[in-house]
Amino acid sequence: MCHDDREHARCRCAPSDRHEQVAHHHYSPGEEFSGGFGIRRPLRFLAWKLGLSEPQLEKFAAVINELKTERAQAAVDDRRALTLLADAASGEGFDAGKADEAAKLRVDSAQRLQARVSGSLAALHAVLDAEQRARLAYLLRTGTLSM
Repeated sequence: MCHDDREHARCRCAPSDRHEQVAHHHYSPGEEFSGGFGIRRPLRFLAWKLGLSEPQLEKFAAVINELKTERAQAAVDDRRALTLLADAASGEGFDAGKADEAAKLRVDSAQRLQARVSGSLAALHAVLDAEQRARLAYLLRTGTLSM
């Protein structure tokens, strides 16, 4: 939301009720958005860039939250894999079984995360209209949004 006329002029947004309700942070032209999906900033960014309605916003929030949870689990799996690798290297002899277990854990975790990314994108696609899908595709192609 624009706090004063100077801030509103700087963001160059059109005055609209939708903007006032959704876009609490103003992204300048060319300002990059890092796609590390916390929940609040990416949601505001996507609401602003895609012109999301309230029902779409609710769906996006749920999908982003699920993706965030899966990414957190992948980070836990990676720490477990590193521990297994350290254990494999710490003994008198190298423990290939622990190293293999670490590799399998990493592969399985990456596959689950990629499946979640694909499912998330499909869920987002389902609630967007054609113009919004084109804008989302542009954000992905340009690297402005990463999943």
